[in-house]
Amino acid sequence: MENQTRVNINHYKTLGIAEGASQTQVKQAYRQLAKQFHPDSQNQGANHEKIASVNAAYEVLGDVSARQQYDVERQLLAKTKQRERTSRTVDSQNQYRKRKSRTVDSTTIEQWLRKVFNPIDRLVGKIIQPLKAEVRSLSADPFDDELMAAFQSYVEACRENLEKAQTLFKSMPNPAGVAGGAANMYYCLNQLEDGIEEIERFTYTYDEHYLHTGQELFRISTGLRKDAKAEIKAVL
Repeated sequence: MENQTRVNINHYKTLGIAEGASQTQVKQAYRQLAKQFHPDSQNQGANHEKIASVNAAYEVLGDVSARQQYDVERQLLAKTKQRERTSRTVDSQNQYRKRKSRTVDSTTIEQWLRKVFNPIDRLVGKIIQPLKAEVRSLSADPFDDELMAAFQSYVEACRENLEKAQTLFKSMPNPAGVAGGAANMYYCLNQLEDGIEEIERFTYTYDEHYLHTGQELFRISTGLRKDAKAEIKAVL
């Protein structure tokens, strides 16, 4: 439990560096933050709690052996979380099927398409379609504050649109005739939720692994969205 609590604290984020940063970069980041937050400094940003966090991060990352152990533990924790996330997805899919199989559905396909599916599809498009252009814009200089702020605004908009789509999906049971299309859209929203989470991690770690994982989840979501629309079209 103690190890899990320790690795849940992202020391890389505390120092504002990527997980692949060199020891020299670790030291430079620490010195800059220590100077900024140290209570004895003349800076207005002096802060006891922040300097304590910075010191704790450097105690681990500044020592090569301690850092290696910390990285191993974080990787194990990430794998555990991935297994848990996969398990939750399977459970939610099973619950979804059971719930729909029990639903006495009097909703017409036309009503459901107009009030639920089509609005969700538009929201999903607002999430997926801008990604390539947003990444291209940020790639000019990921460490530029203005470019990163614009990218973070896009990620926040994605999260807001996803929440709207998830609320709409729960607002009305789908007709039995379009169950296949509804299921694919449901899985699409699940993949987008995980993808947004991964991309958001990139914005504060600058670790491109998270960005690439998020892009792959968006790619899977795009396929599921396409399958959902094909299923719907087949029954109309």
